[in-house]
Amino acid sequence: MFRQLKLTLNISRWIFAPWQRHAATSSQEPPFMAPISDVIVDYEDPDYLPLPEYPARPNEPLETRKQRLIYQSRKRGMLENDLLLSTFAAKYLKDFNAEQTAIYDQLINGVSNDWDIYYWATEVKPTPDEYNTEIMQLLKEHVKNAERVTRLRQPDLT
Repeated sequence: MFRQLKLTLNISRWIFAPWQRHAATSSQEPPFMAPISDVIVDYEDPDYLPLPEYPARPNEPLETRKQRLIYQSRKRGMLENDLLLSTFAAKYLKDFNAEQTAIYDQLINGVSNDWDIYYWATEVKPTPDEYNTEIMQLLKEHVKNAERVTRLRQPDLT
């Protein structure tokens, strides 16, 4: 029994040797194991990552803008935002005036990362001041789903 225990301990030392910093001080190295040096390759992030600017559409008619936003709310690239934003747009966008529509346009197209929108809307992360608008507050209320509406799929296009 002691022989089996000693063999088990020796095998575990051989297996875990590459992950232990003091492995080089081990008295007994298996013959098949060459010394492994810890090489970590890591690159510094650049100071500035250029993000593309979203093109402004100042002369776009309001109805065309709303149609574009309905489409963009449905095709976000992540299902969570597809469901949240498409149901939000179907419920509220038709009643938005030009200013509210522009704010919603800036919200969904000005942010470079859709996860940010999701985390802000679900209140996992605090919303930055520039995006903490009446539309974001309305989106947060929509996400809370006080009416307990089932949102398993996107609304039909009309």
